Amino acid sequence: MTKRNLLLEIGLEEMPARFITDTINQLASKVENWLKNNNIGFDGIHLYSTPRRLAVLVMNVDERQEDSVEEAKGPAKKIALSESGEWSKAAMGFTRGQGMSVDDIFFKEINGVEYAHISKFIKGQEITQLLVELQAIVTSLTFPKNMRWADLDMRYVRPIKWLVAMFGNDVVPFEIAGVQTGNVTRGHRFLGEDNVILSNPEAYEEVLLGQYVVADAKKRKDAIISQLEKIEEENGWVIPVDEDLLEEVNNLVEYPTALYGRFEEEFLEIPSEVLITSMKEHQRYFPVKSADGELLPHFITIRNGDHLHIEKVARGNEKVLRARLADAAFFYKEDQKLQIDAALAKLKNIVYHEEIGTIAEKAERVRKLVNLIAERLDFAADVTKAADRAAQISKFDLVSQMVYEFPELQGIMGEKYALQKGESQEVAAAINEHYMPRNANDSVPGTPAGALVAIADKLDTIISFFSLGIIPSGSQDPYALRRQATGIVQTLIEKRWDISIEKLVGFSLSLISDAGISKRNDEEIYHELIQFFKLRVKHLLQERGIRYDINDAVLGGELGSVSELTEKADALQAASSDEGFKESMESLSRVLNIASKKDVLGDINPELFENEYEQKLYEKYLDLGRKIESGVDAVTYYQLLVAMKPEINDYFDNTMVMSDNAEVKENRLNQMAALAVLIIKMAKVNEIVVK
Repeated sequence: MTKRNLLLEIGLEEMPARFITDTINQLASKVENWLKNNNIGFDGIHLYSTPRRLAVLVMNVDERQEDSVEEAKGPAKKIALSESGEWSKAAMGFTRGQGMSVDDIFFKEINGVEYAHISKFIKGQEITQLLVELQAIVTSLTFPKNMRWADLDMRYVRPIKWLVAMFGNDVVPFEIAGVQTGNVTRGHRFLGEDNVILSNPEAYEEVLLGQYVVADAKKRKDAIISQLEKIEEENGWVIPVDEDLLEEVNNLVEYPTALYGRFEEEFLEIPSEVLITSMKEHQRYFPVKSADGELLPHFITIRNGDHLHIEKVARGNEKVLRARLADAAFFYKEDQKLQIDAALAKLKNIVYHEEIGTIAEKAERVRKLVNLIAERLDFAADVTKAADRAAQISKFDLVSQMVYEFPELQGIMGEKYALQKGESQEVAAAINEHYMPRNANDSVPGTPAGALVAIADKLDTIISFFSLGIIPSGSQDPYALRRQATGIVQTLIEKRWDISIEKLVGFSLSLISDAGISKRNDEEIYHELIQFFKLRVKHLLQERGIRYDINDAVLGGELGSVSELTEKADALQAASSDEGFKESMESLSRVLNIASKKDVLGDINPELFENEYEQKLYEKYLDLGRKIESGVDAVTYYQLLVAMKPEINDYFDNTMVMSDNAEVKENRLNQMAALAVLIIKMAKVNEIVVK
């Protein structure tokens, strides 16, 4: 079968950088699925994207669909055929609808019932008749934000300026928003030409490179990295590359050229975090450091163009940055006048949420929660004192001019300003750390005080919104409650604190109720919160590589201490490859399955035992309880449970639990239920799949 290459390019006004990567992946996925769904063979897809274009090049596309045979299912045999063997109207209608005759019917059994079927041979079409469907793919792309232009009803990320659709040397004709497809693309907005003719799809990347467009995003990024490394080598600098910034810069340019500039050394008196944030967030500049990590008065920027007049471009960027840093210096100087008590007073007038109250009220609840948790965990007095003070003043930097200008610096500036105002290192660090982890790649708080305030603050936020019925659903999570819950779980795992999620939720929910925030039934809120946290723990266990069934098993009961729960999952995962794992799980599962018949746990009366196997299992149960009570790790707990396998098997081989004697039966069920409680503390092992 002959093949051709297929090119589809959407030319647009400059798109927001943050939309580009997801959108080109979406376009490639849609094109690939369309080809597969239409039985069109191809070898691979190349992706191209710049601020002004989204394009896919599909290699070696078949000119015709593959022939196929399709089965159609009709009525059951007893309906299709009469008792005399005549075809029914249902059978004739079925075949007629498929363009076939009853002579083509054959029967096929499905779930024990025979149904009429026919096989249809479908000859593949020439795909030139199908390619117009690419129009629907282009218009079906979705974006976080859309716009309309001119007098058109169409909504799209940005106005479409040109369209290229080529199958081999032929143009695939269709029109979108008044723009007709063709074989004409556009080069760089300033360095290239407006009308660049493509002779064939495979020439796309090379032709654009001649027009100062590096269409392949990966090659463009590699070029940026290479240029940064060259500047580092030539100047003896270290250029820390933030991956998010690199991705954004890469999607802002079509022809990248790295250049560097400088700023006055006097600005280095401003905290380095402020300088770096100003450079990265406002100007998309890369900061420069010395070999020992000191910030230097230089910056790197990526120009969308060549090296011509590069010195003038550098001076222009220096001028812009100088103004930004002068503003930052002014804000920093003004903030030195801010006193903590005055800042806290201002927080009383700043509403956190209209139904939750002010930031000051939130901080006071967090402070109470910190003390409840610290008391439950029996922290040293100095840790509790530092956490209490940190919770009290944790939000004071929100009224600073620096944080108002750079919200990303909340907590960071709080730490610096707290130290300047005479607060201890522990308190200052906790103010910064209580926002941690700020994102998926961030670490948890390092200090006990920081971790206490972080957990309390996040708990208060989550439970406040749940109390109002504002709960994440689907992709909607405007207050990032999932991220904050994950942060709580990660911190508890890292710190190995012996406190249950249930206890933490109970503490915070009580404070929320006392504050009159809750608009719903506390019991209902509590249940939803536990399920919410279970999902977060489940996700983290999946990321650790825990099997889905083991995941379900350890989450089958109470959450309890998530650090212990994680250790239990790890222990079961490690043991799952052991030779006797299957038999051990089956033995323990028998106990759980029998125990499920008992609703209320009653006392075990050894005087009602009728054989030695009941007594032996009872003694094992008592021994297990004593050892658990004294404290054992997850691996030891698992080993203690597995060690009961002989007694459990002997018990079931020689004992009928469901005895005719009601009193004996009840006693045996109590014994099974009591043992099941200890097994479930490890995991609901009957959820584990063993083969």
